[in-house]
Amino acid sequence: MTLLIVDDNREMRQLMKSIVSEVCDEVFECEDGDEVLPAFNAHRPDWVLMDVEMKRVDGLRATSDLMNWYPEARVIIVTKHADIETRLAAREAGALFLVGKEDLLSLLPLIQTGP
Repeated sequence: MTLLIVDDNREMRQLMKSIVSEVCDEVFECEDGDEVLPAFNAHRPDWVLMDVEMKRVDGLRATSDLMNWYPEARVIIVTKHADIETRLAAREAGALFLVGKEDLLSLLPLIQTGP
């Protein structure tokens, strides 16, 4: 299984990578939402873990753009904002799941079983 992690915080990317590394063959990383399309095109990951708050392009916009170009993409929003508004916006953008950053261990069953 391959994974693309999109988060502007290097430490958070490393934490997510350490959590999923036991079930992933390869993990690719991006620092911002504007890097998602070329990275997805190059690597065709099974899953994308997408932060919401990033400097240049936020994760909701990046998810929407990704889904427009690659409707087969499977995105999990990973954010500290797990409120109902963010959950609805994530679903509208095309994300399959939303996981709070305080609950990163819940990523494993999601990426292992799928939607």
